[in-house]
Amino acid sequence: MLYRTAGQFKTSYQADQALFPIRQDAFLLGIILILAWVVFPMTASEFTFQTLLIPILIYSLAALGLNILTGYAGQLSLGTAAFMGVGAYACYKMITIMPWMNPIVAILLSGVFSAGIGVAFGIPSLRIKGFYLAIATLAAQFFLVWLFEKWAWLYNYNASGAIQVPNLEMFGTYVAGPQASSIVQYYVVLFIVSLLTMLCINLTRGNLGRTWKATRDMDIAAELIGINLMKSKLTAFAVSSYIVGVAGALFVFMWRGAAEPNLFDIPLSFRILFIAIIGGLGSIMGNYLGAILIVGLPVVLNLLPAALGIPIDSATVEHLNIMIVGSLIVFFLIVEPHGLAQLWRLIREKLIIWPFPH
Repeated sequence: MLYRTAGQFKTSYQADQALFPIRQDAFLLGIILILAWVVFPMTASEFTFQTLLIPILIYSLAALGLNILTGYAGQLSLGTAAFMGVGAYACYKMITIMPWMNPIVAILLSGVFSAGIGVAFGIPSLRIKGFYLAIATLAAQFFLVWLFEKWAWLYNYNASGAIQVPNLEMFGTYVAGPQASSIVQYYVVLFIVSLLTMLCINLTRGNLGRTWKATRDMDIAAELIGINLMKSKLTAFAVSSYIVGVAGALFVFMWRGAAEPNLFDIPLSFRILFIAIIGGLGSIMGNYLGAILIVGLPVVLNLLPAALGIPIDSATVEHLNIMIVGSLIVFFLIVEPHGLAQLWRLIREKLIIWPFPH
């Protein structure tokens, strides 16, 4: 029995509320961390870094930011890509104005600007909710993308209207730009994603997380028991936008290398929303599972037919990808609304009581 719990006793309230109530969960996390920090960097190719490992981590972080707002606080948002753009452009301006700034510090500070914009556009959540709030965030999406196009100062008056990531050094090693190696960029992304994931785990398990959940489940009842709804909703917008802004800076500086305003258009917002839905709203681990599926599916669809000797063109692969993702979203909304994270919980429960049926 992989999840044998015999002998694992809880003798205190602290032990009962531990992050890993079952010892095997900690072992599993340790294996995942060893794979991420040691095995993958030693064995992965350039193709694997650029098409799987780095984008999975960045999309997971963006979905985590959206999940804080929608999954934990219950505030719908369709403007995730625009807030990613705020983080990317803020990081670009800091790097060009202050070239001596540490790239990791610049990436982490870029989320502060995104958090401020997120709070500003989150103020309508104090009066409206549900579908109407989603429309308000959609307005933010269109407005910010328009601003990225029209405010030439943001892209240093470049004739192409795009931002180009310069070569950035840290301790004598290039971490961003054309001369940076993929493995260095992977470690930078992995470090930041791990740091913010630990932060989110602690936030969602603490008082602030319980406040968000109470606001999500029934805001009127939450207000009646003394929860400040304005503080709860705006902190959710601030934390969510901060994480999304950092993800946007990583998206451009550690993966794409350059960006135009239309990169942060509505399709990117929907892509991140799909990751959160398929992975499971209100779950930390679900963001990673959803990102692995959404990012990995096109790669599998491209490589599998060739491996099996089936002739298929790229346009058909793209259509298949859209059809499969759409079908999965409908499937999870109907059959398992809590996504892949809930499926893992069910498997884990079965492993705990195996070989007994219930």
